[in-house]
Amino acid sequence: MMNFSLFTPTKLLFGSGRLNELGEQALPGKKAMLLISCGKSTKENGYLDRTMDQLKKAGVASAVFDKIMENPRKEVIMEGAAFARDNGCDFIVALGGGAVLDSSTAIAAMATNPGDLWDYVCGGTGKRQPLVQKPLPVVTIPTTSGTGSEINAWGVISNPETKEKIGFGGADELCPVLSIVDPELMKTVPAAYTAYQGFDALFHNTEVMISNGVNLLSETIALSAIEHIARYLPRAVKDGGDLEAREHVAYGSTMAGVTMQLTSTTAEHSMEHAMSAYHPQLPHGAGLILISRAFYEFFIEKHACDGQFVKMARAMGITDADKPEDFLTALVKLQEDCGVAGLKMSDYGITPDEFPTLAVSARETMGGLFLANPCPMSDEECAGIFTKSYR
Repeated sequence: MMNFSLFTPTKLLFGSGRLNELGEQALPGKKAMLLISCGKSTKENGYLDRTMDQLKKAGVASAVFDKIMENPRKEVIMEGAAFARDNGCDFIVALGGGAVLDSSTAIAAMATNPGDLWDYVCGGTGKRQPLVQKPLPVVTIPTTSGTGSEINAWGVISNPETKEKIGFGGADELCPVLSIVDPELMKTVPAAYTAYQGFDALFHNTEVMISNGVNLLSETIALSAIEHIARYLPRAVKDGGDLEAREHVAYGSTMAGVTMQLTSTTAEHSMEHAMSAYHPQLPHGAGLILISRAFYEFFIEKHACDGQFVKMARAMGITDADKPEDFLTALVKLQEDCGVAGLKMSDYGITPDEFPTLAVSARETMGGLFLANPCPMSDEECAGIFTKSYR
């Protein structure tokens, strides 16, 4: 398609060492809620202290909220929103991985709006209400390469009570006002998580490529991102300190955040969200890897978008690719090169009797992504992809 819409209110500073420029920026308030994970890495690696020093340089006070976990839950979002209000914070600085970035979107909304987060969620059991008040401004500083949430208006939040994991956001005012993507902050991510996050970024782009809404600009950006991730992710997994590799993977991840503003991802993400909603210990990227081959094979067997798969295979290094199956060859090789080809659903407690439930959950919670698939997929076919992926 030639038609597209793009709204980019986020000032992006990309490159190694650019965290050092935070203090020189025009920030959107005088007291920041500094949002980090409940882990130790941000503190131990000095990223928290460096960020606080930069905020002081800008004349901004801060209050630290450090309770964000992997697959962030609704109750922590509500606790974070109350923390922002109680501490008089007028904007948020999200310093961390995908869970922190995703949480910042939801906390920004709930810090200024009444009721419960699920009042505003537009899927599953959400009440689909519009936001009443303007959310807090958000500044994002990713420490991983995966979600692309540093530059778009979306986050994914889990509701343990309803066993739902749903994307929240989309409103223009939820876009970050500033994003600093500094690959130096990503050098300490462990190898396994480097791979999981890298494949999350890859699949954002590959899903855009097969989406029925792909357009001239989203395809151009996605192919560039796919090429950089495929070429450099194995290096980043092998040597986390390889700054050149980190830079290129970070580029692919951030560009995915742009492509997802232009074109929706597909049901692969709905399906994984259902998996990790029922099994919160499953890292999102690992879940995507588990179902990826069978997912893309489904569309290849139906010849839904053969040309798109050939383009991706070429971007991933098979320069003479001429059939859609070449994409699967490139995908499997990349998973082998990154040491994740042996992942098993059973390692995370997933059992085959769950597959019909997961298929229904995927459609009920984020059914809009099924509409972006290049051809229809029934619940039975969705369950079949889970079954084909099981080990």
